[in-house]
Amino acid sequence: MSNPMRALIVVLSSAWLIAGAGSAWAAGSETDFKAAYAAAEAANTQAGALRDQWTVTAAALAAAKKAAAGGDFDQAVAHAREAEALAKASIFQATSEQEAWKNLEIY
Repeated sequence: MSNPMRALIVVLSSAWLIAGAGSAWAAGSETDFKAAYAAAEAANTQAGALRDQWTVTAAALAAAKKAAAGGDFDQAVAHAREAEALAKASIFQATSEQEAWKNLEIY
């Protein structure tokens, strides 16, 4: 077997092994869930302090807990990350609107 062919086999084999390991790393674990859920709860608490919590955030948090209780940590992490994104969006909305009203024209 020629050196270029051998190098190609090594590169392809390495890529295949890395891809397999990457999918294992992408799988959610209980630790990943706990970290994602804590971040989502912290953001939701901050949104609550601004008096702008969204009901869809609470639903995503509940779905995350339910998935984790069933042992589906991939789904649990996905729901927790969705909840965090929603909470951060509500924080953005609250802080934007705190300033936006000042730019309104009053007739």
